Amino acid sequence: MSVEPAPPALGRIDRGAVRGAASGSGPAAAAAPTEGTGNRLSAGRFAKILLICLGLFVLAVLVSPLFGSAHIDLREALNFARPLADNPAARVLLYGRLPRVLAAATAGAGLSAAGVAFQALLRNPLACPFTLGVSSGSSLGAVLAIRFGLESLTIFGWALGELALPLSASLFALLVVALVFWLGERAATGPTTLLLSGVTLAVLASALIMAVIYTADFGQTYRIVRWQMGDLDVMRHDLVLRMAGPVLLSLLLLWPRARDLNALSAGADAAAGLGVDVRRATRWVYLASSLAVGAVVAVAGPIGFVGLLVPHTLRSLIGPDHRVLLPAAALCGGSFLVVCDLLSQVVARPAVLPVGVVTACIGAPFFVGLLLSRGLRAKLWS
Repeated sequence: MSVEPAPPALGRIDRGAVRGAASGSGPAAAAAPTEGTGNRLSAGRFAKILLICLGLFVLAVLVSPLFGSAHIDLREALNFARPLADNPAARVLLYGRLPRVLAAATAGAGLSAAGVAFQALLRNPLACPFTLGVSSGSSLGAVLAIRFGLESLTIFGWALGELALPLSASLFALLVVALVFWLGERAATGPTTLLLSGVTLAVLASALIMAVIYTADFGQTYRIVRWQMGDLDVMRHDLVLRMAGPVLLSLLLLWPRARDLNALSAGADAAAGLGVDVRRATRWVYLASSLAVGAVVAVAGPIGFVGLLVPHTLRSLIGPDHRVLLPAAALCGGSFLVVCDLLSQVVARPAVLPVGVVTACIGAPFFVGLLLSRGLRAKLWS
């Protein structure tokens, strides 16, 4: 994975261009579809973009529960006069489909926002929520929980049960975050160190996962492989809440840093010239993004391409200003994963495909087209 070269020294930087990068309005703003005043973020443009994204998000969340791998009578499901205990269709809608849709919306929002943040932080168009090792660390924790049967583990008379997998995944995600931070502090060379540390730990975690799979029995291997494909099959409202809390906190931490992300997109020297504490901003962005990724992977498994495809597409459509790009990516990422999850249920009905398979089948052709389209590539990666 290549990392873009650092910008020239601060004394050689056009400060007008740097200020444009920080506000998302000037020629230094990365991947801007237009230059000059046409790309400035006005209140009207901000509201218009977010209303469109919010409309798509609400539409996806409201429509998707009406369809699924099995047919139900929607009239019966929406018959509020009938008691829930005597209405199987309503129970399927409320306890089967709705939690799945809400989980997809939450996971998509968290992964897309993290993808936007990582791409700005690392100044690398291929950066994604899995680049810095958080997903691999979380996956290793989940795989170990499955392999050693931690569901039956009892601590102080309390059985972990189904909490074992997400708890183990979260702990290993935190371990990776701590190691990346420690390596970054030791080297003190900025985002490049984060990138190299994350990739190294991701490779190590992947090797350990393969070693664990090699020692697992058939049943454990099936569970591990199935979980690694991204799993929204068995979802409940309490699991959605466990994921939604950290994701929402992550978004609340990232959005106030939007101007810092605009400046960091122009390079560390440029950001420092604007008064941004690069070291502090890098820590906050990495920690907030990792919080969302760890929470999503702990509950839903690793779901690829969401944090790559959605940020790239939105950056070409609405520009690189993170003040609007971050919330738009969260809303559109949630909508995208909800639609992908719906496709996973209907394309092979009555069988249900892993949602990660669907996102990969959509994401891979997208990037092939991106490589073949010079104009689109220039919009996204300029």
